Amino acid sequence: MSIVRVENLYKSFKRGSEEIKVLLDLSLDVPQGQFLALMGPSGSGKTTLLNLIAGLDTPTGGRIWVGDEEISAMSESQLARWRTRNIGFVFQFYHLLPVLTAYENVELPLLLLPLSAAQRRQQVTTALELVGLADRMYHRPGQLSGGQQQRVGIARAVVTDPTLIMADEPTGDLDAKSAHEILELLVELQKGLSKTIVMVTHDPRAADRAERVLHLDKGQLVDDVANERLPRPASDAITAQPEGALKRPS
Repeated sequence: MSIVRVENLYKSFKRGSEEIKVLLDLSLDVPQGQFLALMGPSGSGKTTLLNLIAGLDTPTGGRIWVGDEEISAMSESQLARWRTRNIGFVFQFYHLLPVLTAYENVELPLLLLPLSAAQRRQQVTTALELVGLADRMYHRPGQLSGGQQQRVGIARAVVTDPTLIMADEPTGDLDAKSAHEILELLVELQKGLSKTIVMVTHDPRAADRAERVLHLDKGQLVDDVANERLPRPASDAITAQPEGALKRPS
């Protein structure tokens, strides 16, 4: 079953009197629960595609569905509400607020939802346990390593139990060991929580952790490769979570 369906997608931008064509008649299906990597040279359209699927931008032409909802037909206000409930972001440079603790940074997306303080506390605690940072929840970003900060970013991305996790170069600012640990965590979340992950990366080692790799060039899909991954169970922290531990607010 496809969770994302893209049909005949076009995207262009205006630069003065010049039209810059970024995506050209691109079609794509992403099955539920897949870990998909988007690769390509700078200017190939991979980040634009990520932003369109995430509802951060609207296409020039074509249609995008996530689940049963056609997000390409939504207004800006509809997209903002939809993103709050359906999209979790993981960024290259973490985007954590330095004056807030890990707990407070992870709680931020929940403040936009109709939850009580007790419900928020349960969601945040569960998310931080999932990424192995329950003992660091009251530390500020400056007291954490880069890998730990990215784990906080991942906890923030999953705390609302979103439909999609969108990762934009999630290992680009990390050393090799931390990058490996973050990629392993993403795989565990995909398997343990059945999350659909779409990741933009320039790093072939990061792309190797995905189940499927799409290569874009000049706004078009030029290659679609399935990766062979050895099946492995998720970590105890993830498998120990009871079903429904992270609740998606209605």
